[in-house]
Amino acid sequence: MDLPSLALILRAAALSPNPDERKASEQQLNQLQHTPQHLVRLLQIVVDGNCDMAVRQIASIQFKNFIAKNWSPVDSGEQSRILQSDKELVRDNILVYVTQVPTLLRSQLGECLKTIIYADYPEQWPRLLDWVKYNLQNQQIYGALFVLRILSRKYEFKSDEERTPVSRIVEETFPVLLTIFNGLIQIENPSLEIAEFMKLICKIFWSSIYLELPKQLADPNVFNAWMLLFLTVSERPVPVEGQPMDPELRKSWGWWKVKKWTVHILNRLYSRFGDPKLQTLENKPFAQMFQKTYAGRILEGHLNFLNTIRLGGYIPDRVTNLLLQYLSNSISKNSMYSLLLPRLDVLLFEIVFPLMCFNDSDQKLWEEDPHEYVRKGYNIIEDLYSPRTASMDFVNELVQKRGKENLPNYDEAPAEHKPYRQKDGAMLAVGALCDKLKKTEPYKSELEHMLVQHIFPEFSSPAGHLRAKAAWVAGQYAHINFSDQNNFRKALHSVVSGMRDPDLPVRIDSVFALRSFVEACKDLNEIRPILPQLLDEFFKLMNEVENEDLVFTLETIVDKFGEEMAPFAFGLCQNLAAAFWRCLNTSEAGDDSDDMGALAAVGCLRAISTILESVSSLPQLFVEIEPTILPIMQKMLTTDGHDVFEEVLEIASYMTFYSPTISLDIWSLWPLLVEALVDWAIDFFPNILVPMDNFISRGTAHFLTCKEPDYQQSLFNVLSTLMTDRNIEDSDVESAPKLIEVVFQNCKGQVDQWVEPYLRLTVDRLQRAETSYLKSLLIQVVANMLYYNPGLTLGVLHNTGLGSTVFDLWFQMLQQKKKSGLPANFKREHDKKVCCLGLTSLLALPGGQFPDEALQRVFRATLDLLVAYKNQIAEAKEAEVDYENEMNGLDSDDEDDDGSDGEMGMDDTEDGDEAESMRLKKLAAQAKSYGYDDEDEDDDDSDDGSDDDDEFQSPIDEVDAFVFFVDAIRVMQASDAQRFQNLNQSLDFTYQAIANGIAQHAEVRRVEIEKEKQKKAAEAAGTPVPAI
Repeated sequence: MDLPSLALILRAAALSPNPDERKASEQQLNQLQHTPQHLVRLLQIVVDGNCDMAVRQIASIQFKNFIAKNWSPVDSGEQSRILQSDKELVRDNILVYVTQVPTLLRSQLGECLKTIIYADYPEQWPRLLDWVKYNLQNQQIYGALFVLRILSRKYEFKSDEERTPVSRIVEETFPVLLTIFNGLIQIENPSLEIAEFMKLICKIFWSSIYLELPKQLADPNVFNAWMLLFLTVSERPVPVEGQPMDPELRKSWGWWKVKKWTVHILNRLYSRFGDPKLQTLENKPFAQMFQKTYAGRILEGHLNFLNTIRLGGYIPDRVTNLLLQYLSNSISKNSMYSLLLPRLDVLLFEIVFPLMCFNDSDQKLWEEDPHEYVRKGYNIIEDLYSPRTASMDFVNELVQKRGKENLPNYDEAPAEHKPYRQKDGAMLAVGALCDKLKKTEPYKSELEHMLVQHIFPEFSSPAGHLRAKAAWVAGQYAHINFSDQNNFRKALHSVVSGMRDPDLPVRIDSVFALRSFVEACKDLNEIRPILPQLLDEFFKLMNEVENEDLVFTLETIVDKFGEEMAPFAFGLCQNLAAAFWRCLNTSEAGDDSDDMGALAAVGCLRAISTILESVSSLPQLFVEIEPTILPIMQKMLTTDGHDVFEEVLEIASYMTFYSPTISLDIWSLWPLLVEALVDWAIDFFPNILVPMDNFISRGTAHFLTCKEPDYQQSLFNVLSTLMTDRNIEDSDVESAPKLIEVVFQNCKGQVDQWVEPYLRLTVDRLQRAETSYLKSLLIQVVANMLYYNPGLTLGVLHNTGLGSTVFDLWFQMLQQKKKSGLPANFKREHDKKVCCLGLTSLLALPGGQFPDEALQRVFRATLDLLVAYKNQIAEAKEAEVDYENEMNGLDSDDEDDDGSDGEMGMDDTEDGDEAESMRLKKLAAQAKSYGYDDEDEDDDDSDDGSDDDDEFQSPIDEVDAFVFFVDAIRVMQASDAQRFQNLNQSLDFTYQAIANGIAQHAEVRRVEIEKEKQKKAAEAAGTPVPAI
């Protein structure tokens, strides 16, 4: 097709007022997109200056989208949809035109170039670097810099061997870049175009040194040449002429961008490569050289630059943030701190402190757009770039590392005599320093007095921002030990009152603070009477603003009050569901300016989960709540819910587990789970496992009898698809054997027809499994089937011809040990029990089905396994008792003693951490007793599910492995006395002793089980338990 005809189709597809014409043109474009040279023609239209700009833009979007989708096939074996000849034409021409087209089109072509470079360099595009080097030395300097920026960015986050091409890029281009950079700096009265050139060079340098310093730059002469240029740019004032008046345009002005990237680079060099303490022995000399030669000069330059703020000059927020970051990093180094010290008072009280104070911009936003004020205040990205956050970090670092010298300064200035805005800054400083003040004398003992005298009065301040700050500071200190509970009560009620404040930011900060008070509250009667009122205020706020901190606080209240939330559970879920739909609609509307809605949506779902957990003992509530949250689950268990899939699965898990019965409406979620698992949600398989387990174990009858849909066939289809897929990693398919186990444990005697299909599937995957954990799980499927029906299972194994192979692997894995002597496989109590039940089931088979030689082997293996299982149970109980005793001992300690030595500026671990360390040691011992030990070098399965015994429930919980074993032996003795005698005679003295010990333990367990039954029956009837 010729270019004019293609241009007409593009115009019609995007701009025609006739829907039918647009649709026909779109279909034509779809038919054309894979024809030879179509991509080249699109590029020709994009770069044709005589063509209408609207058509050129449409062509650029088509060009970009097609390249993004088709340039590099996702599957390495897939045939490329773009001819090699077309690719070569595109590569050769896009380099020439990318910088010649208008800015609007350049961004589209830049994205295309990025896709192509990331896919093709260096293998398919080895000449690219030669093109860059040639054009850096000729008339295409901007184009070469533009391409080199994309090329260098490809390797910005690469390390080790993936970073190898960087060395050649630096070697070939950096000498020329240095010359260009040096020349640009010498230009008097440089234009804005020069700033663009310098910015690109800075960004190329940044990407090249982000993770590692290329060896060419480690040369002192080369590095010094670059540093002199960066220092010159950093210290040189930004041109005044030409700066835009509009604040948004001004901060993005070219020369301020150059300044930002220069400061960024100097900061990165210092933090990444300039601290000798953080470097390897090989890199330490470079760090020492940097510290001695450049670090101090950079600090001096940054301090002088910050002085602009003091003098009323302008610095963009991001640049101020970066300058303060460098100063914060300098505090802990003695040589740097000595340079900082003479100017510290001016820096603190005339630069940093004013940055912490409420300002004109804050006031304007507070009054004109309080929702935006709230959004900015709770936006993580805004925090990262904010001068106020950097100022708080600087003060915090100063107090943490140099507290003895500096903290008293904050004690000297009486906050109540300061104007409102200065007091706001002082309160911000007090809140920011809470962690250190709460554990350091003399400040620790004065905190309550400070709150009462300086903070509480501001709850009734005429200035809204001080009321908000009072709530925030009070929340920061809610966990201190109040000597007078009336002060805690006063703060709590002030925060609650703040939730009804006329100013939205005060209401939001009050909600944020309330969470801390709820967590710290020792007597819930302080909150219980006002709980309905609190919830009403929550719902009003949730209707007004999307903020995840609202939901966090609500979660905390629900968690704290537990079952007491039952009367409110239905209303809570209704309000949270409504809030979720609002957040979702905001997100789908494409409002990119606010990520808070998406975060709040996740928070709503998490809060619903917390509520469901809190009322888990009240199953009838789940019936009432189900219609409210079912539509959420039905929509979000599809690709629409990818971002909240885990949260929705948790809700589905609660609904399928705690409801009195699983309704047919909830069963409608099963096909969605299956479809997601096959199509895109393999990463969520462990989460999907839980509701699917519940469907089978709690809705067994429906699972077995329903044919429309056929759940049994559906399950086999999905597990077969996943387990036979050779592209799926072992770790991704671990939940499949767990689901098979669920079927055979819950449907005992009712799914004989599935033994052979599932067993063949299991054995097939077992032959290809690489990780020991997946092998263990697959062996356990065999064990479960033996327990389900040993004769049928053994027959199927015999028919496959792989029976002996499976048993050989099983016994081999049972015998494998780690260096510590612990089992290398079947680590959980559950794993051992399943194996015991499976092997024991074989003992009851007649001799014709199971020969004596195999019987003897199985008998000895089962005895060994029962001993290991018995020991593991005993160790777990002992560790649990020790842990409880230790915790009781810790709880009895003086609560006021936090282990602080009362000194400021100490970097060492606080003594108070010993208690936490003891807790961790006990937890580690407990985990080890469950069979988990990650210290062995020969254990290559870091995530082997060996620590989830506590959470695991199954029908075999009611079966005692020791009693089951002894009963099986007794059946053999009664039915085939000769066989029993032969087996007994085959045992040596050791195994006879083990067998007798197991038999005695089984009798002990019978008594214990009977006692437990009587106890449960008595508790149910409310009568005393008789002694046995």
